[in-house]
Amino acid sequence: MLILISSASQPSASCPSAVVLDALLIVATGAGDTLNVQGVYTDGATRYNFQSLATQSYVMYGGTGFPGAYQSLGFAATSDAVFSGLSAGTAAATQLELTKTWGFRGGFNHNFDPYWSGSIYGAWAQTQYNATAKGLICANVALVLNPGGICNPDFQVFQAGGVLRWTPVKNLTFSVDVLWAQLDQKYSGSVTLPAIPTKPAAVYELKDQNTVSALFRVQRNW
Repeated sequence: MLILISSASQPSASCPSAVVLDALLIVATGAGDTLNVQGVYTDGATRYNFQSLATQSYVMYGGTGFPGAYQSLGFAATSDAVFSGLSAGTAAATQLELTKTWGFRGGFNHNFDPYWSGSIYGAWAQTQYNATAKGLICANVALVLNPGGICNPDFQVFQAGGVLRWTPVKNLTFSVDVLWAQLDQKYSGSVTLPAIPTKPAAVYELKDQNTVSALFRVQRNW
């Protein structure tokens, strides 16, 4: 049995910690312009870094040049800790193996005039498991990992984007937000996976993945 523990179910016997440094600066590039930066380190308190609105697990598909592969695949998951209890085939239980993360994010907002404003932003976050946690996770990944593959559940996420807003009248804003994101996962080789509703049973190359998304928004306040 392998349990990845989230902050909502974290036992009180563990000793999680988090350090969060925030800075909000008023900059001289225009009226109301701001620069916001934040740095985070966590040990068993991952939600302080990968916050409630962020993705907690990743499964991303893409193209591949790997011989015999149907597609490429990047996958990763966050946790506060990894724990293996007594179960069939397990000689002994482990303690909570706390997950370490680091992160940095920042954004700059500029007001062009009373009607137009824009922001640019970026973020980086890294998740790192210790040797015991990696062994527990990789014992499960080994069931689908093909010969020659490497199991390493550590990963990083990079993000960069920009927002443009138009407020033609008070309390009505139209905006477009474009975001690039990369999953830098540390698995390599390939896996053979069973069929799921949207994908066939096939060989998938383990590979970093990139994505670009655009969000169009209309906001009306009363």
